[in-house]
Amino acid sequence: MSVGVLAHLLGKLPYKELAGKVAERGFPYVQLALAKAFSDVDSGLGRLNPGLAQEVGGAFAERGVRIAVLGCYASLVELDDEAYRHNVDRFKEQLRNARHFGAPIVATEVGGMKDPELRPQHMERLNRALEELVEEAERWGVTIGLEAAQGHLIDSTETLAETIERFPSSCVGVVLDPCNLMNRQRFEEQDRTIREAFRLLGARVVSAHVKDLRRGADGSLKETAAGLGELNYSLFFELLEQYKPYGFATLEAVTEEQMAEAARFIREGRAAARLQTRQ
Repeated sequence: MSVGVLAHLLGKLPYKELAGKVAERGFPYVQLALAKAFSDVDSGLGRLNPGLAQEVGGAFAERGVRIAVLGCYASLVELDDEAYRHNVDRFKEQLRNARHFGAPIVATEVGGMKDPELRPQHMERLNRALEELVEEAERWGVTIGLEAAQGHLIDSTETLAETIERFPSSCVGVVLDPCNLMNRQRFEEQDRTIREAFRLLGARVVSAHVKDLRRGADGSLKETAAGLGELNYSLFFELLEQYKPYGFATLEAVTEEQMAEAARFIREGRAAARLQTRQ
C-alpha cells in the first residue's frame, strides 16, 4: 500500500531539489501546495501556464513521484470582493493547469468565518464560488476535492455532505481527513463519527489525509503523527479499503524524523485492512 506526503513538509525548496528529497524518502506521490513548497517558482495569480506546470511535473516524474493532488488552500467564503475574486480566480487557474502537472485533483478547505451571524452571507459566497469552479472543473476534466476542517464553514460530515448534495457533479469529490471531523464531543464517539463519514461521503472520496489526535491534560485535542495518537485507524483503514481500495492516503502533521515510521504504520494498517476485506 503506497503512502504520500504533503510536499512542503519536507521544506520550501527549489522544485528539483524538493522532487529529489521526496523520492529519497520513498514517497511515490505528493499533495503539492505550490506557494508552500517551492522557493524558486512564482505561482501567483496569472503566472501559471502549461509550460511551467509540465516543467515542475516532469521534474517529479523523473524521480518517480506523481503529483496526486494540487493543494489550493484559498478561502472561498471571503466577504471582501477583491479577496474573494482573487481566491476564486486562483483556484480556477490551478484547475486549468492541473493536468499539465499530472494532477487529477485540486483540493481545498473552504475557509472560515469570524462572526457566526454572517454565516448566510459566507454560505452565499461559497455557493457562488462553487458554481464557477464546478463549471471550470467540468470543462477541464479535473476533480475538486473539498475537505472539512474545524473552524471552517464546512466543518463536519453533515456540512460537507450538504455541500456535495448541492453540487452533485462528478467533478466534485471529498478529501477525507478523519481528524478534521473531530471536536471534543465527536472524538468521544469517534467510531460513530468515522462510520457516518463513510456512510454519507464514502462514494465521493477522492483522497485521504492521515494524521492523528491525542487528548491533552485539559481535554483539548492535539495533532500528532499517524500512529502516535488515539484515533481508531483500524476502523478508518478498514472502511477506506472497503470504499476506495488503493486510494490516495497522504501524511499530514508529521516531522521529517517521524515520516518513515508514520508511513510504515499506514502501509501495514492498510494492508491488514485489505486482507480483512477479502475474507
